[in-house]
Amino acid sequence: MPGLSLHLPYELLIGLRYLRSRNRNRFISFISLISMLGIAIAVAVLIVVMSVMNGFEYEVRDRILRVISHAAMTGWDGRMQDWRLAADIAQAHPQTRAVAPFVSGQGMLVGASEISGVEFRGIDPASERQVSELDALIEQGSLDSLEPGRYRVVIGRDLAELLDVGIGDRLILMVAEGVTTPAGLVPRMRRFEVSGIFYAGMYEFDRGLIFVARADAARLLRLGDAVSGIRIATRDPRAAPATIREVARAFGRDVYITDWTRQHANFFRSIQLTRSIIFVILLLVVGVAAFNIVSTLVMVVREKRGDIAILRTVGAPAQGILAIFMAQGALVGLAGTLAGSLFGLAIAANLDLLVGLAERWFGWQILAPDVYFISEFPSRVQAADVWRVAGIAFGLALISTIYPAWRAARTRPAEALRHE
Repeated sequence: MPGLSLHLPYELLIGLRYLRSRNRNRFISFISLISMLGIAIAVAVLIVVMSVMNGFEYEVRDRILRVISHAAMTGWDGRMQDWRLAADIAQAHPQTRAVAPFVSGQGMLVGASEISGVEFRGIDPASERQVSELDALIEQGSLDSLEPGRYRVVIGRDLAELLDVGIGDRLILMVAEGVTTPAGLVPRMRRFEVSGIFYAGMYEFDRGLIFVARADAARLLRLGDAVSGIRIATRDPRAAPATIREVARAFGRDVYITDWTRQHANFFRSIQLTRSIIFVILLLVVGVAAFNIVSTLVMVVREKRGDIAILRTVGAPAQGILAIFMAQGALVGLAGTLAGSLFGLAIAANLDLLVGLAERWFGWQILAPDVYFISEFPSRVQAADVWRVAGIAFGLALISTIYPAWRAARTRPAEALRHE
């Protein structure tokens, strides 16, 4: 609107003047302040919650990919005899960065006083370093200690605390496959020495996953020279699903394929759904705070009827009156949005410190690792989320100014002055 742009400095000046507190309109200024604080708090909460959801998803995905491979291919019956051919085909794929054979199974790990169900994975330390970051997660001992025939095991920190074991202690690993004896079916078992303790930061791995030498695991499961399958690390993790499908087709055998997006598909899908629902719910809070501007401006319009009449009398157009009150509401919305964005960013940047202080003060843990996979409170701010939240909040504030400003523009000077 050309008329609006010509009167913009004048309208902003009057709109800003109406925001200032004077003896006659202290209550209205107080309501304007409340509306501004409502928008600020709602925007800050939404930014913090979105940052926590982003951080939670990023941390979980990062910790999963540090332990598991991007993709894996296993025999349909849990046994892959010609795995070397599969490894050569996978290595020839342009998206493949590394390939490693593995043996996996389920078993029971028996300590002196405790017992726990675990997934054991037989690996070659040299090739394992190429497909995961397990070596960097070792806190005690070494991954190189997993030498064939030495029957050593690397376990998670939480599992070590449960079984009350350390480096050099011995554990018994029992597998479901049994052996027939005169006394009946006896579970197959083997004594292992703890040679390493790792910490991945995820309860699922730190409590339920152990690593042994591939040859020892194959001997325990009686696989001979076969393996359970091969694990593949891709140059781009997002290309893992397509890569493993192409490798499986080129291999031409009956195999089972999986990738990191499938292994935890329900988990990541639930995060996306939860984030969308929370965003909509908190956006309604932002909308309620923004629409408080409506009541504020309605009261301002009623109080300023005389001023409106005088402005119309001296020649101010209806568009100018409309812009004055829209400018006033826009200033409230802009101030609240900016304050909320800065406050939300400050909280999101220091959330781990604030949560740590709260946990120490109240003596309880906010995130239980056996429920939420991780025990830390992550936060990851994304600029796109901040701009989206700020833009929607300011847009809702502008929409809230339309009706009161429209009523002000329709004020008739003669009637307004007669009631003054």
